[in-house]
Amino acid sequence: MTDPGERGVCVITGGGRGIGAATARRAAAAGWRVCLSWHADRAAAEAVAAEIGGRAVRADAAAEADVVALFAAADELDRVTATVANAGIVAPQARLDEIGADRMRRMLEVNVLGVMLTAREAVRRMSTRHGGQGGSIVTVSSAASRLGSPGEYVDYAASKGAVDTFTLGLAREVATEGIRVNAVRPGIVDTDIHASGGQPDRAARLAGSIPVGRPGRAEEVAAAIVWLLGDESPYTTGAILDVSGGR
Repeated sequence: MTDPGERGVCVITGGGRGIGAATARRAAAAGWRVCLSWHADRAAAEAVAAEIGGRAVRADAAAEADVVALFAAADELDRVTATVANAGIVAPQARLDEIGADRMRRMLEVNVLGVMLTAREAVRRMSTRHGGQGGSIVTVSSAASRLGSPGEYVDYAASKGAVDTFTLGLAREVATEGIRVNAVRPGIVDTDIHASGGQPDRAARLAGSIPVGRPGRAEEVAAAIVWLLGDESPYTTGAILDVSGGR
């Protein structure tokens, strides 16, 4: 295990549960001090932070002031060198003609605007244009961005398609400023997000549709994220890495 803090600070939105929590643990083991955000489950986030010697900050990823405050808290720990835009939401299964504008708006605010705000604050700290020393950003997309999720949540899939496009554009925008930007696209992963979408058994139920025959684990996605954040992928930017069991 690398000494905590050796690599600076890694900011992780939605770091209290699921993929975010697994990434927080792995990033800490790899030498980053971790500043993670939470929105609904304070106890879970603070437990992860206590376990890894990090900091948990309440922040709605879609609220600009909250994201700014999250990074200000990270600045108090050390220089921000890595950021994972992980916070995202899903909603109960529905066809488009059953979905209201309020749900659509919130989906886009958290899953798209939240990623953009998080990345913006990271760039302001990492970019050599702003006096930074470089760093790495990973966005968490979804295989839904290329599958479309028909009959389930096309609004969620569309939001993740926007994340893919944003990642590609930002990677090119800041490539000469010492910042690498990549995305990870998980497939069906056994986390609490399925319950929040009204289908707690979804991962197990759809296992047969996954070529490898099982849902993924949060730790498997976290491994890909931390690889993209770190020194072992110095020539990788603008990449979208599927971690989906072949789906």
